[in-house]
Amino acid sequence: MAIKAKLTTFDATMIVVSLIIGIGIFRTPAMVAAAAKTPTLFYAAWALGGLVSFIGALTFAEIGGRFAKPGSYYKVVAENYGSGLAFMLNWTNVVILNGAGAAGVALIGAEYLTPIVFPGAAPSTATVQITAVVLILGLLAINYVGIKTGAWAQNVLSVLKVVMIAVLAAAAFLSKKVPEGPAALPLDRPWFFALGVAFIYVFYAYGGYQNTINFGADVHDARRNVPRAVFFGILIVLACYLTINAAYVKVLGVPGIAGAKLVAAETARVTMGETGKLVVSLAIFLSAMGFLNVTLMQIPRVYYSMAEDRTLPAIFRKVNPKTQTQEFGLLFLGAIILVSIFLLQKFENIVNYVMFLDTITLAVVSSSLFFLRRKARASGEAYTGYRIPLYPVLPAVFVVFMLAIAANVLATQTREALYGAIFFAVGFPVFLLMRRVSRRPPDEPSVSE
Repeated sequence: MAIKAKLTTFDATMIVVSLIIGIGIFRTPAMVAAAAKTPTLFYAAWALGGLVSFIGALTFAEIGGRFAKPGSYYKVVAENYGSGLAFMLNWTNVVILNGAGAAGVALIGAEYLTPIVFPGAAPSTATVQITAVVLILGLLAINYVGIKTGAWAQNVLSVLKVVMIAVLAAAAFLSKKVPEGPAALPLDRPWFFALGVAFIYVFYAYGGYQNTINFGADVHDARRNVPRAVFFGILIVLACYLTINAAYVKVLGVPGIAGAKLVAAETARVTMGETGKLVVSLAIFLSAMGFLNVTLMQIPRVYYSMAEDRTLPAIFRKVNPKTQTQEFGLLFLGAIILVSIFLLQKFENIVNYVMFLDTITLAVVSSSLFFLRRKARASGEAYTGYRIPLYPVLPAVFVVFMLAIAANVLATQTREALYGAIFFAVGFPVFLLMRRVSRRPPDEPSVSE
């Protein structure tokens, strides 16, 4: 069953916002500050990281315009580099780790919601887990009703999280509180190396916009509106990130940010007292829910693409013609998340193990733009959609940056990078197995036909 377009440009823009703004902006500034040490390097990491991410967003805007298909983050690699590589780069994220990562985010969201719902007592592990399960079941129900209902929920969550970030930033700038102690930490390594380590965490916080291309079949007039959504979405995120980080520095200073377990909570405590705890709790809860909802919306579209390519069983390709929901794929993802809620211990472990492979995948997917342009020239295609300026320089710069970050992860977090390499290698026998169990009926055309 083919997927029919149901989403507007605004829907897609809010999807971009929630794909990027998860819980990272409330946690990663402390890691960036600990690596950067000085205000200059701290601001440079966020500004340059934002610039490179903006270039990446422009690159994916053109890919989304030229390759408007469901699950394009997988499919564009499969069609230009081969299904084996596409599967190996994506299989752990799509089949396992996105579900486990979503479970980690659900637990964090539940940790901040339970004190509001059950004030006066420290929530137990069981209470947090049960709350997380209830939240996931609620979002599953919303998305099971239909893709448009899921998009409506996404719009509300995205707008509210941006409002909460604006409230926290405004409170910081209006506060007379100034940081105590030194303005910087002593650099214990060359500045360029410190900046490189800070970049790793910055790009984790900025990541996510690339998955917007998975909605290529869901957005009305995708060739025009997916690029618009990516462009406007990344601008909203850049404004939020640069503003909130300036607010953190204004109140806490770089040493204070580096020493804060949760920088947003510390900023709110200093500027708003007990009210600040409520503001931050709501902001993190809304960010977690927005990320979870968009995960439930977009990962099944990748399942669809993989099932078309016979790297997942055909049942993952079934779409309800009325609701446009992949009911089996959605329930499969929901089951992984729910099981992971009771098995996870640290969300950070998941992030560390996949960061190396994520940056490699970003480089490969973004480089597919060169293939798409070459194919368009060869076929004489009259493409009238968005084109990235300064081609091929800007896409090449982005690919080089992604490879440099991957090399940096390999040098500074070697064990985690090797785990990522193992996940990648194990994908090949799994790919062969999936091809055997997902045989296409003789009368069914291949993806490329």
